[in-house]
Amino acid sequence: MLTISDNKHYLLEDGKPFFWLGDTGWLIFGNFTDDEAYTYLRNRAEKGFNVIQAVLIYSTEGMETVNRMHWGAAGIYKTKEYWEHVDRIIKMADDLGLYMALLPSWGSLLKTGVITEDNILEYGSFLADRYKNYSNIIWVLGGDIKAEDYKAAYRKLGAYLKFSTPNKLITFHPFGRCSSTMWFSDDEWLDFNMFQSGHRRYDQCNLGAWDDIDSPSYYGEDNWKYVLHDHALSNKPVLDAEPSYEWIIQGLHNHDEPYWTAKHVRRYAYWSVLAGACGHTYGDNSVMQFYTGGHDGVSYGVVCNWDEAIHHEGSGQMHFLKDIMQSVDFINGKPDDSLLLSGQKEKHERIAVFAGGSFLIAYDYLGNEFTLDTHNYTGRDMWWISPVTGVKSYIDKCSSDSFTAKKFAKVEGDDTDRVLLIK
Repeated sequence: MLTISDNKHYLLEDGKPFFWLGDTGWLIFGNFTDDEAYTYLRNRAEKGFNVIQAVLIYSTEGMETVNRMHWGAAGIYKTKEYWEHVDRIIKMADDLGLYMALLPSWGSLLKTGVITEDNILEYGSFLADRYKNYSNIIWVLGGDIKAEDYKAAYRKLGAYLKFSTPNKLITFHPFGRCSSTMWFSDDEWLDFNMFQSGHRRYDQCNLGAWDDIDSPSYYGEDNWKYVLHDHALSNKPVLDAEPSYEWIIQGLHNHDEPYWTAKHVRRYAYWSVLAGACGHTYGDNSVMQFYTGGHDGVSYGVVCNWDEAIHHEGSGQMHFLKDIMQSVDFINGKPDDSLLLSGQKEKHERIAVFAGGSFLIAYDYLGNEFTLDTHNYTGRDMWWISPVTGVKSYIDKCSSDSFTAKKFAKVEGDDTDRVLLIK
């Protein structure tokens, strides 16, 4: 059973620290057979993922111009057979040690009036009755939506699910460059916050596209800023539930733009977690929609089918971060720029530092030189860890009040990022 830590910033499983390592499998229920679902879920479980984010109802017939990715269950989601299929996949995930973070619907079903404040509890009671005894479900309201016009409906559903299924955590998945704290920071039914840092570069604030937002702030690629922002507003755990996906177009829309790749998704993961997030959700463009080709719709520049994309390197590198965090007392750690004697820098030159009484972790994306205050860590062991391979390379014992990490003379390709661990 998942609960919230005493310091309100992390998750516990049966009383022990739980590091959320999620994968984005939005359309699994509508686009997969049972056998395909097993292949995907086993692949993710064996790579160390422990949560799958998925939507129960993505679209209805006639919504193709609203929800533009292909979802095969638009015409059958009300049938007994569909929900039995959903049941089997959730149980399959449980057998593999995976939680299912379930969105009752995509947000557009509220925008189009399919789900309203008047009928939302009819659906909510169906879900609560059907899944109250499942032990591997997390409720995720929202679904890529700005909630301002729908707060009453979501609050109604959130309060009902918390009352009816009190053993399940509840959160909210917002629109890009938004956070659940914008609408629900103090709501009792909301156990932890999610933000969607989204798929845009620093220079892509406004693209004249449907997903532009009138945001009070724009952090660009600095997803770590959402963590600090949300902790200042809400004393609850928080995580990046939708950073840039691996092999999706930067900015989503213009096929002349480059792609986000493994090195970028690693940076988003380390930056947010070392800022104090309770975990991280990875995503791959093809996998999140379970793309097979041959269907009309928007695919955001997908480069291959899902059964190839599950092997993309970024998905195999996420568990190195999880392993590092689980090797230390992370729930009692905190981000600590004061330990950077060389000073903090901006954008890609940022050095993410996270430390506790018995450990220090520093992530360096560009591989530049930096100096740390290590006077509290003398006598402890030091390692370099590759976020690409997971190889842990012993340096020495920390023997002075400061440590200067020199720039490596040679690295493989453009994989410059590295992790320093002292413990």
